[in-house]
Amino acid sequence: MFKHPRPILIVDDDIELVTLLVDYLQLEGFAPVPAYCGVEALELMNRQEFELVVLDVVMPGMSGVEVLKQIRETSQIPIVMLTAKGDPVARILGLELGADDYVPKPCPPRELAARINAILRRTAAMPSAIAPVVVGPLTINPSQRIATANGISLELTGTELTLLEVLARKAGHPVPKDEIYQKVLGRAMQRYDRAIDVHVSSIRHKLMAVLNQQVAIESIRGVGYQLVIRSPLY
Repeated sequence: MFKHPRPILIVDDDIELVTLLVDYLQLEGFAPVPAYCGVEALELMNRQEFELVVLDVVMPGMSGVEVLKQIRETSQIPIVMLTAKGDPVARILGLELGADDYVPKPCPPRELAARINAILRRTAAMPSAIAPVVVGPLTINPSQRIATANGISLELTGTELTLLEVLARKAGHPVPKDEIYQKVLGRAMQRYDRAIDVHVSSIRHKLMAVLNQQVAIESIRGVGYQLVIRSPLY
């Protein structure tokens, strides 16, 4: 139980939905602040500190995707996207641009609260006693929430860093997808769910840019993923 309500930003042009979510999340111990367009959301973020953003994809004027792009230029704050049910393109695009997770609309407040709690638990400061995880040239520092490759900082989102840590702790061994979903997103894998696949793809690009093929994430068909160290000459 947190002593003070945790501030989160709710961004959606649907006034009725925002009111419902704000009322419910207040009962869950949060301090939700509403914004009804992208411009208002960005202005609020410039004036106030938030721990998480709930962001609708489809809004008039500045879309949620554009808001997400602008936020990610300066911040790695956790972001949960609200996407239209049956719109996998918007979900994947949001994840590729750095969203942490998504909830399909119509959005059950209880499910959204569960996703928010899972992400905030995961991104909470880790005890300083936790030692860094080292896999070849890759170092992950859970307490500082940073990862480096050959001493170069990897610009990972919070979700990407947690995912890389989960794989690194079992380097050389397959990690089942079900386990990854629970440890990284705090929820079960859903049918046709590609959230982790998209996060893995993003991490692969970032590792490749620094390490070429020295450290790679391999897909294990029917199981999940594993982190492997390869020869520098691979």
